[in-house]
Amino acid sequence: MKNILNAKVLILMFLFSGFLLCISLAYIFVIRPSAPPPDLTPASADLAITAGPTSTQRILPPTLTPFPPTPTTSPTPAPGEFAIGVYVQISNTGDEGLNIRSEAGLNTKVLFSGRDSEVFLIAAGPVQAGGYTWWRLTASYDATRAGWAAQNFLAVISSP
Repeated sequence: MKNILNAKVLILMFLFSGFLLCISLAYIFVIRPSAPPPDLTPASADLAITAGPTSTQRILPPTLTPFPPTPTTSPTPAPGEFAIGVYVQISNTGDEGLNIRSEAGLNTKVLFSGRDSEVFLIAAGPVQAGGYTWWRLTASYDATRAGWAAQNFLAVISSP
């Protein structure tokens, strides 16, 4: 008796799933509204042909408004004035030399000690730190001799 009930349940389930399948297919192919067909008529194009320049006509480029030239150098400083591009000489160190540092300030790494009368070119600055005015110096004769120095121990000189 149990086997007969199980067989009936299986048959009913099979029939019900077939019924759902038929409804789904009917919706897809019959009931569901279809989208309107796309418009396949060719589009029209407007084409305007204009005559080009003749051999006696000259085509001129558009007029450009030039920008004023950008200065590449800073104004010339007054004689004896500290500025970028000015040569300076180490002085007044009492033969102790001047500490040339990695950054402006008294608490920065000392790279080397410059000697009295040594000449450098000011490359950057000024920077205020530790109560001093600092300038970045470079030696034209040795690329490794560059760093920050306090202005108090420098004297402006004419180009070497």
